[in-house]
Amino acid sequence: MSSIDISAAGHHFLVGLRPAPQLHERDRALLADLRPAGVVLFKSNFLHDQPYERWLEVHSNLIDEVRATIGRDRIFIGIDHEGGRVCRTPAPITRFSYAARWAAEAGAVGHAMGVELASLGVNLNFAPVLDIHSNPANPVIGARALGTTSEQVTAAALAFMAGMQAEKVLACGKHFPGHGDTDTDSHRELPVLNQDLAGLRARELQPFRAAIAASIPMIMTSHLLLPKLDPREPVTLSRRFGQELLRGELGFKGVVVSDDIGMHAVSRMFDDPAAAVRLLLAGTDLMMVCAYWTDTDRCRGFAEAMILAQRQGTISPDAAAQSRERIDSLLLRAPQNAVVPLSADVFERHRGAGPLFTAETAEVI
Repeated sequence: MSSIDISAAGHHFLVGLRPAPQLHERDRALLADLRPAGVVLFKSNFLHDQPYERWLEVHSNLIDEVRATIGRDRIFIGIDHEGGRVCRTPAPITRFSYAARWAAEAGAVGHAMGVELASLGVNLNFAPVLDIHSNPANPVIGARALGTTSEQVTAAALAFMAGMQAEKVLACGKHFPGHGDTDTDSHRELPVLNQDLAGLRARELQPFRAAIAASIPMIMTSHLLLPKLDPREPVTLSRRFGQELLRGELGFKGVVVSDDIGMHAVSRMFDDPAAAVRLLLAGTDLMMVCAYWTDTDRCRGFAEAMILAQRQGTISPDAAAQSRERIDSLLLRAPQNAVVPLSADVFERHRGAGPLFTAETAEVI
């Protein structure tokens, strides 16, 4: 058994819980040992087809147990809640349509989503999507995007962000530097985008630049390969994108989070735990590891690799301190929302905020 205290690197992790509405024993052990910065909720972490009062009580117990087990004063409770199929929550939480359908009402939808997510104890939503729907053959973005031009996406995303954050839920823009022009689903394989820097600056980067100017607190990197800028590393592991482009050229000083490293686009790249060190060196602060795609016990090896890299100087003391400060600063700003029931009147008002969605939700997109 390792003698390394993995909680020394726990602040670099967001852990996606195993598929149950109660805290799984293996999750309990990992959260207690790692003490991550937070957790990510999926569809299977809620009771479905149960009355609101019943599933909310079970959910409240789950959030309480997560907090007690991690033992931090402040944590992130994150979720993907975009609209359309990207909605994990049961009724009566409002099921808005895909973002493309309510872009004109983005501010109102942001407020409604913020109120409802905060009532579930959530304080971080992996939205808005800042990708531009510029490729009709794109199998994974499509109507999840707020528009087909940078101007449309920017206007709607900023309104959405302002509305949601006013209701105590932090925004996270994704998927840097832009997933909209791809024709491959990164959940399944690594997309290749043959875009050069001038092209990115002219279109894909514009919504990210605007969101940064509007003080978005978190940005998620994408599992994309752009060979004209970095022929070897996907954005997730690339200093060219994380350090030079996002932090350097765009001046982002907030928290950078990876997309889930269990996704098939990059999963094999993380077979060696040392890949976690490369991720941090690329400029990422939070590593997302979700049970839907992989065994989250891998976090133990990732954390040990991070700690050893700091001891050996591979990660400099200054870089480690700066990353820790970014995470701690955002945790201090992150509202620690209590789970509370909302009245039927609130849900009724929210149903008028934007177009609704009635088809089946997805466990993950």
